[in-house]
Amino acid sequence: MEPFEGLDFYDVESLLTEEEMMIRDMVREWVDEAVIPKIEKACEEGVFLDEWRVALGERGVLGAPLKGYGCPGLSYVAYGLICQELERGDSGLRSFASVQGSLAMYPIWDFGSEEQKETYLPKMASGEWVGCFGLTEPDYGSNPGDMVTKAEDKGDHYLLNGAKMWITNGTIADVAVVWAKLDGVIRGFIVEKGDEGFSAPEMKGKHSLKASVTSELVFQDCKIPKDRMLPGVKGLRGPFSCLNNARYGISWGALGSAMACFHSAKTYALSRIQFDHPIASYQLVQNKLAWMLREITKGQLLAYHLGRKKDDGTWFPEQISLAKMNNVDIALEIARVSRDIHGANGVLDEYPIMRHMANLESVKTYEGTHDIHNLILGRYITGIQAFTRNA
Repeated sequence: MEPFEGLDFYDVESLLTEEEMMIRDMVREWVDEAVIPKIEKACEEGVFLDEWRVALGERGVLGAPLKGYGCPGLSYVAYGLICQELERGDSGLRSFASVQGSLAMYPIWDFGSEEQKETYLPKMASGEWVGCFGLTEPDYGSNPGDMVTKAEDKGDHYLLNGAKMWITNGTIADVAVVWAKLDGVIRGFIVEKGDEGFSAPEMKGKHSLKASVTSELVFQDCKIPKDRMLPGVKGLRGPFSCLNNARYGISWGALGSAMACFHSAKTYALSRIQFDHPIASYQLVQNKLAWMLREITKGQLLAYHLGRKKDDGTWFPEQISLAKMNNVDIALEIARVSRDIHGANGVLDEYPIMRHMANLESVKTYEGTHDIHNLILGRYITGIQAFTRNA
């Protein structure tokens, strides 16, 4: 396949700083050299390569927008570009970095004690320690407020009981930020690998995100020292603030998958000869490529503007819902149209199409399903909470 060239029809690059372009190009080059040649085998074997964890830490892209404690303190636009390039390689790669930075490091950085920050963040920023985020439960996904995982105050420690499900990085994690109810109030707890009563079995049999570790977290009278509760937040504001950062990253990451599929479709269409002409010369194929260009360009402008609003602090959560929902939706449809352009060859692992398509089916569901984000926007428009039908 032809070397990848970023799609930038509206010259978004002219709006980037030199640092942002340098970081994007650094991650892009690493993905081309270290990820794409190995990703299909990693998916076949169902593994996330440890060398990727090490490389991401060495390149200083974990917890990208966080400042201090060994974190790089990059702009949110730079973080978005990192997510874009990682997901161009594979959604599982972006998921690893997203969970590490936005879901595990961020709550410690924002809500943790000084001691917690100094203990965990430098090791997580370097990639030495892996983190995960425990919110979703077997019976409570879109409705986390009804979680049943509970913490009890036992005087000199907390006792944690319950289970979490669909946890990226869980089995390989050294640190889990787990949300549980203490006296009926949701609080965040730091659980370490090896804590008594804690286990994290890997979930097998996935047809999606195969190069990503997905796990259960099980707590059976799990003892947590008193100094491992996050002191700075109570209620759902804590986990939701983490999810907003992760969903923002997804809005960029999905564009990476879309661009990978567009690049493959364009290259294939120019080289595939039918009826004595490349199929790229036919109107139907050109219409599909033009539609992909249109949707990716709109998604880029959406993500870029949201990134600048994140940087200057003028964003609000519904804007993130729109970007995540839209960009994943168009990326999945672009993968399907790209598969159509490739014909039967589109199902082969010689091309990235089916892998991206399968991954995006999960990305469309996790961190707020497509329908849930529509309801979030519906509440913003009407003032009526459709989850409970209350104003």
